[in-house]
Amino acid sequence: MKKYVTVFCLLFVIDTLAYTVYGQTIQIVTEEYPPYNYEENGNIAGVSTEVVNAVLKEVKSKARINLYPWPRAYDMALNNENTMIYSISRTVEREHLFKWVGEVAPANNFLFSLKTRTDIKVHTLDDARKYKIGTVLDDVADLYLIKKGFVAGKNIERAPNYELNMKKLLGKRLDLWFSAELVANYLLTKNGYIPNETVSKVFLMEEISQVGLYMAFSKKTSDAIVQQYKTAIEKIKNDGTYSIILKKYN
Repeated sequence: MKKYVTVFCLLFVIDTLAYTVYGQTIQIVTEEYPPYNYEENGNIAGVSTEVVNAVLKEVKSKARINLYPWPRAYDMALNNENTMIYSISRTVEREHLFKWVGEVAPANNFLFSLKTRTDIKVHTLDDARKYKIGTVLDDVADLYLIKKGFVAGKNIERAPNYELNMKKLLGKRLDLWFSAELVANYLLTKNGYIPNETVSKVFLMEEISQVGLYMAFSKKTSDAIVQQYKTAIEKIKNDGTYSIILKKYN
């Protein structure tokens, strides 16, 4: 019996270590943001998730990915130890808040209007001030627009997720909807709409499109762990794994 107990304990230790790096448990958080990351049949799927899973395979970790509303996921990554978040835009304001690993996917971000709203003209960001824009609380566009002088409750209407904002746009409760192009196309198609017949891309949010979407660790994560993940993502980009994943979604 003692022999079996010893073997069981050893197996338990090995299994536990599979969820750790350098003896420290890693937790991974993300949001519902299809097709980058989303829940499907009880699993977290999406292009960014596939990249993250490829990285986890390289570092030999079985860390579980947990999906939360963006404000909660963001808060956890800001304040918890050994926490990794994706897909997150790498902005100047966030640069010092996280330990950045690498880009998991590109993103072209637009302000969308209904196709029927031919009255909406946005040539510069200032032109957008007279419209009601749907953003996700504490998302990159939400923070960016507030920095630029937009006001929540006036020309920004916040929601917990992108799909709700899409429905508000379709219901004519918003003038403009901020979204990455891949996300907009996915959500519209999922809900039975033909994207290019339903919405128009009225303004490219160029400044926050150039940075792409990243995976990043909380500041309370050791540099050794962060470096291991950096090495892993560089490897999957160099060996072609990253490109293969992206091509599946384009």
